[in-house]
Amino acid sequence: MESMAIINQKKPHVVFIPSPAQSHIKCMLKLARLLHHKGLNITFINTISNHKWLVKSGATSRWLDGAPGFQFKTVPDGLPDPTSDQEVDQQTQNTVKVWTYLGTNFFDLFLDLVGGLETPITCIVCDGFMTYTNMVHAAERLRVPIILFWTMAACGFMGFYQVKVLMEKGLSLLKVSLFFKYCYYNENGFIRHESHLTNGFLETKIDWIPGMNGIRLKDLPEFTRFTNPTDPGFKFLLESAQVADTVSPMIVHTFEELESDLIKELKSMFPNLYTIGPLQLLLNQITETQTDNSSFNGYSLRTEEPECLNWLDSKQPNSVVYVNFGSLAVMSLQDLLEFGWGLVNSDHEFLWIVRTDLVDGEPAVLPQELEIAIKRKGFVGRWCSQEEVLNHRSVGGFLTHGGWGSVIESLTSGVPMACWPFYGDQRTNCRQMCKEWGVGIEIGRSVKRDAVEKVVRVLMAGEEGGRMRNKAMEWKKMAETATRHGGSSSSNMDKLTDVLKTVLL
Repeated sequence: MESMAIINQKKPHVVFIPSPAQSHIKCMLKLARLLHHKGLNITFINTISNHKWLVKSGATSRWLDGAPGFQFKTVPDGLPDPTSDQEVDQQTQNTVKVWTYLGTNFFDLFLDLVGGLETPITCIVCDGFMTYTNMVHAAERLRVPIILFWTMAACGFMGFYQVKVLMEKGLSLLKVSLFFKYCYYNENGFIRHESHLTNGFLETKIDWIPGMNGIRLKDLPEFTRFTNPTDPGFKFLLESAQVADTVSPMIVHTFEELESDLIKELKSMFPNLYTIGPLQLLLNQITETQTDNSSFNGYSLRTEEPECLNWLDSKQPNSVVYVNFGSLAVMSLQDLLEFGWGLVNSDHEFLWIVRTDLVDGEPAVLPQELEIAIKRKGFVGRWCSQEEVLNHRSVGGFLTHGGWGSVIESLTSGVPMACWPFYGDQRTNCRQMCKEWGVGIEIGRSVKRDAVEKVVRVLMAGEEGGRMRNKAMEWKKMAETATRHGGSSSSNMDKLTDVLKTVLL
């Protein structure tokens, strides 16, 4: 049931438009909660299915129900009403359907929704990947300013932005894409891993991005896959980058100390840039006096299993590797088995999150032999409170897909990472954590149990793992400094709040 919060007519009224995916919703909810705490009225728009899953997981009841000045509103997403827990596991199958439906219908749905609100809105905070629904035009129609929120690192945004830059530099799409021989979309629209790169061309280095020196074409998002400039996927990425040039205010979920050179470059391109991460550390400061100390909860579309934390409680400090490939990544059953046997053979304890839809096209069922081997050192769950897990004393390493939400949560917790990037900005994040930030090691795209075993051993017990752990703790301390009063992210958050209150965009 939607919140029936009453909007105070004397306060600024900001409407949030997240991309309909777990990590985007989570990040935007955190910013919305911070702004609400600072005195702004918030309307948060979810699709019907996502909001029902959010309510079912218990998220909204923890900190939003009955909060004056904060309300959820929903729009249709073209899917049947979810009726069971299993349907949240169909996100990978439904994502393309939802995006297509919203691309056609969201503009009108949004205008009808805001037209029916009790008080007019004063600003739109829009996910950078939702501009394809024509939200800039909607803001013009409503005569309100719009701010784009990129729920990623500065390097992730700049990686996507290169689709525009590379086109302007005349780099042939065909020339680039020919070398992704095995990288393609499956019937649900998701990138499968390329098993081989057939030429050294993708090793070509890009030398014009400060803070990303030596980054290669293959470290960029998969827009290099496209051979046809009229391909809908390519057009979406290109138009998202082009729209960014037309909207001056921009929010990025990072902190200046982590990406200082790149942020300096971005500010020369986008003067009204606000870096406000890590949002969780800002939230911790407003929740530490509340009776509910579990400030990490309240943002998940999936039900989090407390058994995961209970299992961790019995383990020694820094002894467990946490394994989670996010809410949307999929793999083959063979890859799943290789990961499983690699974890078992590493002889380190591990907490492994295996979604029921993690395997592409079939149930994620482990053979009995592997299940028996796992029980010796591991624990398998379907979903967990990731930030609580990463902050648990027993967790010493994180095997991740490299989504930015996972990376910044790991940095915030001082936990080093092994990375198996899947798609999007994950390739760029992986490159930066390994080459620039010194906190990560990459697993080859072709998954083999011996490689998984080796990487886990390095991460958890090797000298290199120790160096990465020390570096991760350094970044954790810098993130804490950035989010304290007077720090870079705290100051940017105050500036953003003042802008939204005065609507001087």
